[in-house]
Amino acid sequence: MSDPDKNQLAAVLQVLKKYNLKGTEELLKKEANLSDDVEQDSDVSNVLTGYKSDGDPEAYETSYLELKRFVENSLDIYKHELGMILYPVLVHMYLELVYNGHTDKAISLMMKFGPEQDVYYQDDLRRLAMVTKRDHMNGNELTDTFKSNQFILRMSRDTYSLLKRHLHDKKASVLLNIVQEHLYFDMYEGVARNKSQIDATSGAVGGEARRQDNKTKVYYGIPKAPDIQILTAPVEDEEETNDQDNPDKPKKKKSKKDPLLSKKTKSDPNAPPADRIPVPDLKDNDKVEKLKALREASKRINLGPDCLPSCCCYTLLNSNYTVCCAEITEDSSMLAVGFNDSVIKVFTLVPQKLKAMKTAEQLLDVNFEADDVLVRMMDERSGETARSLCGHGGPVYSVSFSPDRTLLLSCSEDATIRLWSLQIWACLVVYKGHMFPVWDVKFSPLGYYFASCSYDRTARLWVTDHYQPVKIFAGHFSDVDCIQFHPNSNYIATGSSDRRVCLWDVTTGNHVRLMTGHKQPIHALAFSVCGRYVASAGTDCRVLIWDLSHGHLIAEFSGHEKTIHCLAFSRCGNILVSGGLDCSVKLWNFNKFTEDTNSDDVNISHNPEVKIGEDYLLRTFQTKNSPLINLHFTRRNLMIAVAVFDAVNT
Repeated sequence: MSDPDKNQLAAVLQVLKKYNLKGTEELLKKEANLSDDVEQDSDVSNVLTGYKSDGDPEAYETSYLELKRFVENSLDIYKHELGMILYPVLVHMYLELVYNGHTDKAISLMMKFGPEQDVYYQDDLRRLAMVTKRDHMNGNELTDTFKSNQFILRMSRDTYSLLKRHLHDKKASVLLNIVQEHLYFDMYEGVARNKSQIDATSGAVGGEARRQDNKTKVYYGIPKAPDIQILTAPVEDEEETNDQDNPDKPKKKKSKKDPLLSKKTKSDPNAPPADRIPVPDLKDNDKVEKLKALREASKRINLGPDCLPSCCCYTLLNSNYTVCCAEITEDSSMLAVGFNDSVIKVFTLVPQKLKAMKTAEQLLDVNFEADDVLVRMMDERSGETARSLCGHGGPVYSVSFSPDRTLLLSCSEDATIRLWSLQIWACLVVYKGHMFPVWDVKFSPLGYYFASCSYDRTARLWVTDHYQPVKIFAGHFSDVDCIQFHPNSNYIATGSSDRRVCLWDVTTGNHVRLMTGHKQPIHALAFSVCGRYVASAGTDCRVLIWDLSHGHLIAEFSGHEKTIHCLAFSRCGNILVSGGLDCSVKLWNFNKFTEDTNSDDVNISHNPEVKIGEDYLLRTFQTKNSPLINLHFTRRNLMIAVAVFDAVNT
């Protein structure tokens, strides 16, 4: 290796050491041992045509220093908004220098100005420090994102005017080219934001969300249920029949006095039209189950500061580092657990055992005209407390039960989604469409529809009777880690490693809300019962609350010490619970929060006040060395948690 190459390698090591990046020596040794192969200039040039040489590599550091001094010497009211430009300018200067072969200057620039950037950008800068040659940019997720997308900066018009005047006075072509080609200024009328307001919504890979991204009307309301009246009719007829058997006895009219049946639900003005998405017809069995759920829900306890939920925690033993996911059915009768050896186990949480269907020969003797035909089809002697499902070719990352509890979805590292029958305990369909591991899958509250998200940076909408997805949601800059259906099934929320939360319209496939504020990947999402709010959480140990009416960040609940993996709202909507790797479950007073939130101020302001969540923390439940992987509320508001006992850290 020549002396210049050795000097370059030593400089790279200094940068990586400054960022405390481990495990890089081996990579650099491999790089040093490579021969002078011909660089793939043509392939890289197709992706990075925007990075043109200014001719003088010294001009980059000079231009950046002048920009930094301008920001520091500006008035305090404008200083913080002007400071937002420093990070994207540094990134693009570094990439331009590397692309044009000025690696030493690029490394010097990064060493000098990288550590002084905001803390939430340091991880990206560490990854960027690994890019030291032009061919390193080819296929690199971070460099592709910065080259293909403009970095968005939300700035007041007065602040932008100051910046524009400075750029034209200095006439620095390096800086002007970067600003014109790679930055997008989303200007607003009003007072410039302060540092805390900027930090609240900063941190995403591509910058902040544009206001235009959140202008589309969102039907976040819950539509009036049309089936309640249908379900009540047979109940009333049945009671009248019973009265006719005893004509001397006065007729009872309990059905008219039943508060559940006589209650009239109000139509929500923000609810979507009933025919906005095709809804599958309810079967007779579904109607009976829906009425059962309504009756059980009428007996639930409304939670609050004076009435906290009881908590039951199912702890999985002898499964440390083998459990990937867990899910509980809507009626709290079954638990499914996905393992990293590709197996799924389904457990019963009630006295009734998990039965299998009778054999084909035995089914010939079943009277299919009987009302309880489904019961007769099941083999009573086959009941077990747990059953295993095998078929995936890699770790199972997520499972989801259908609303009627007859089907189970699972997704895996093998890039497939499987649909399992919980009656014959076998795989019915293998859905293929994603090209990389599938991180999450969720059934719609309606059944029939389901959604998935993957390492391939897309989310997809499927229906159970089609092999191919009916919608593909593309727009994230990194892998999509979690997905959740809106309660009215008209929208899907996704959380990504690009630190953005997106809301997608299932009818058009377009994103209607784009929300930035997380500083690390997002792993959990939950919609409020009313449908107006969505909570998100992840590696940055914070729970953020978003108002879907205008896409604003309105609250930050902090207190967890490690990654948050699960969120859940109580059935009454008054309590939000969060749990994660710090072995704790935190209860937040969501009812008080909504009462304190002035919806008019949120809707009018371009930058509403972000409430801090310490005031809303009700209680913390601590487990003994058992990280939480799932949280669930029963129909009567009992809280159920699923945890994995960590024997290593006992």
